[in-house]
Amino acid sequence: MPRTALTPTNLGVTDVADPTGTTIDSTLVTNGVVINTADPSRTVLRVTNSAGSTKKVTVRAGGKDGPAWMRTQGDTEVSVGASGTRWIGPFSEARYLQHGGKLNIDFESGFTGTVTAFKLARSL
Repeated sequence: MPRTALTPTNLGVTDVADPTGTTIDSTLVTNGVVINTADPSRTVLRVTNSAGSTKKVTVRAGGKDGPAWMRTQGDTEVSVGASGTRWIGPFSEARYLQHGGKLNIDFESGFTGTVTAFKLARSL
């Protein structure tokens, strides 16, 4: 099954939208999510965990045919505490960028909550 696409919300210098996020359900746990045309160095994730225990989010290293020359450092797993919120990112293109400019994120079995992608504004 294809990954669910997340569209980042612009995290501007002044007005900041606060979207509710995408629900992490069994489909997202099974298939993961993708940020298409990602700019990893300007991407931040807000992940909430409504499960009764700590769960992990995995940011996948770039594939062998992609532009991520530091992919051999591997995936990154980040724990999100029970009933907690964790901000993750920004990320390195050299490690995480997939072929086609994508960023792939997976969730541990039993993960429930929400995930929201934000795109940081360029410095002024």
